[in-house]
Amino acid sequence: MKNNYSYALGLLMAVLSSPGFAITYGELDGTKHPEVGALLDTDQNGNLYAYCSGTLISPTVMLTAAHCDPVDPNNVSVTFEPNAATATTLYNGIFIPHPQYSPAQNDPHDIAVIVFDQAITSITPAQLPTLGLFDTLKANGLLKGTHYTAVGYGGQERNFDGQGQPIIAHEDTREWSVQSFNALNKSWLRLSQNQATGDSGACYGDSGGPNFTGSGDNESTVIAGTTITGDMQCVATNVIYRLDTQSARDFLQNFVALP
Repeated sequence: MKNNYSYALGLLMAVLSSPGFAITYGELDGTKHPEVGALLDTDQNGNLYAYCSGTLISPTVMLTAAHCDPVDPNNVSVTFEPNAATATTLYNGIFIPHPQYSPAQNDPHDIAVIVFDQAITSITPAQLPTLGLFDTLKANGLLKGTHYTAVGYGGQERNFDGQGQPIIAHEDTREWSVQSFNALNKSWLRLSQNQATGDSGACYGDSGGPNFTGSGDNESTVIAGTTITGDMQCVATNVIYRLDTQSARDFLQNFVALP
C-alpha cells in the first residue's frame, strides 16, 4: 500500500510541477475545455452575456460558486459554447447553493451546483479531488512550484483608458491561463497571477470556474478549486475555494459520487 501511495503521489507531482509553457495573458480556449460553461443572463437590449462560470462534474450537475446567485434560481440558463454571447445551445437547470453560504466566515461555503433538467451526454465531466489532497501535499513539502490552469468566461487583462484609468474588457469568451502556488489555507488555495513571475489568472466573471491541477501537456481533469475572489485589479492573486475539504465534500456528495 505504501509503495502504491508513493507512486500515485509521484504521478500527481509530475502533473502539478510542470508549467507547460510560460504565458502572460489568458489564451482563447476554443474546444480545449468543453466541460467549462457560462451562467447566462441578458442585458437591457436582450443580448446574452456570461456573469459567472462553472464546470460540468456529472451529466446532470454543474459546479459553480454560491455567490453566483441568479435572478431566478429555479430557471438558470447555461451554455458550454466558447462564446457565451453568441450561444445557441442552452441548458436549463436549478441553482442550489450551500445552505450555510455566508461571506463573513473563514469557510464561507461559497459553493453551489446547477442541476440540469436533462442529462448532457455530449460532454465528458471533469473530476473532483480526493479528500485532503492538498493537506497531504503540504505535509510532504510538495506544494511549492505547483501550477494550475484556470478556465472561465470573465474579464480580460487590465488595460488603461486615455485618462490612465484601469479598464477590464469583457468579451464573454472562454479562456484559460496558468497560475502558480502561493499559499494554502483551511478553505482556500491562493494562486499567483502576477505577470512579473510569468503567471496569468482569473478576473470578474470567472467566479465559479475551475482551476485544474497542472498545466500544459501535464494538465489534468481534476479541479483543485473554484475561482471565488482575488485582488480588485486582477493582477496579483486568484483565491480559489478548495474542493478537497470535508466541508466541500459534505455538500457535493448530495449530488455526485465522490472519489
